[in-house]
Amino acid sequence: MNNSFYPTLDVHGETRDTVVYPVKSFIQDNLKLQKKRIVIIHGRGEGILKKQVHEILKKHPKVLNYYIDGMNLGATMVELKIAKFDK
Repeated sequence: MNNSFYPTLDVHGETRDTVVYPVKSFIQDNLKLQKKRIVIIHGRGEGILKKQVHEILKKHPKVLNYYIDGMNLGATMVELKIAKFDK
């Protein structure tokens, strides 16, 4: 899947502790914008950021699914639960 069409957050340079706020904020912003799919770029490295990002995603009530992008092992694709409001 070509992830260049989806909103993307690059967390390179963050630490295990500092990555929490930008990831949660990015999710909230995209929920408000009604974006169903987003991408978080964490890099490959030692996997510390990837593990922390996945922990955040696993616990977030608005995350439907997440998985490593098959074409870029340093990125995680995220599917969000978008609420449908009656008008």
